[in-house]
Amino acid sequence: MIHAKVTRARSNKDILGFEMSGHANFAEHGQDLVCAGASAVAFGAVNAVMKLTGIEPVIDLGEDGGFLSFGFPDGTDREAFEKAQLLLEGMIVSLETIERDYKGYLKVTTNKI
Repeated sequence: MIHAKVTRARSNKDILGFEMSGHANFAEHGQDLVCAGASAVAFGAVNAVMKLTGIEPVIDLGEDGGFLSFGFPDGTDREAFEKAQLLLEGMIVSLETIERDYKGYLKVTTNKI
């Protein structure tokens, strides 16, 4: 199963980062549309944040696939941060749609700090 964990600020619900880990195991490697969909949504959102806001996020891809961690660098411009919020909220909506349609293969959770 793919686990997508979103970290939000308790005070204002801003997205502070997210982490995706695991494999869907919906189908064989190279045929797994749940994995492909979730990966496309997450990487698309990261790429959009970088291209449209100018933010260079803190990213960890792990060593053997099946892991993506995204965070904001210290000193991120507030206006760019606000733009990134909308892009990341869109990512969450897409991931939750995949979760709804493919129960048992993707789980989206939120952690508030």
